[in-house]
Amino acid sequence: MKLSQKQLSVRTNARCEMRDITSEVRTIVRDSGIRSGNVTVFCPHTTAAITINENADPSVTHDILLTLEELIPENRRGYRHSEGNSDAHVKSSLVGCSETIFIEKGSLVLGTWQGIYFCEFDGPRSRTVIVQIMGE
Repeated sequence: MKLSQKQLSVRTNARCEMRDITSEVRTIVRDSGIRSGNVTVFCPHTTAAITINENADPSVTHDILLTLEELIPENRRGYRHSEGNSDAHVKSSLVGCSETIFIEKGSLVLGTWQGIYFCEFDGPRSRTVIVQIMGE
């Protein structure tokens, strides 16, 4: 069993944004030399997240962000957290901090239209994503 871990730097440009990081994760997997196993993509931030969704039509990410904002508005009455980013914490918890993707023949096992997204809910910021690969 082999283990490899790398970090990605992600710079976001808006308060809420979804950045496709699939190609960066593919490169890390390829460079690891691991042909069979899995990769975990982890976000060590409490106001950001990682998800997998469609990467063919950019209107999908727009619709996801629109829906999250409607369900969890930035300026909801009753928030107690003093930093003014309570909505970002809630969105992060709902979307989740990591995704695990299988590796087969040295490639990510993703559906035809699937991509890996870093989700920013309190930007713009410089963020870190941890990519850990385990396998043979």
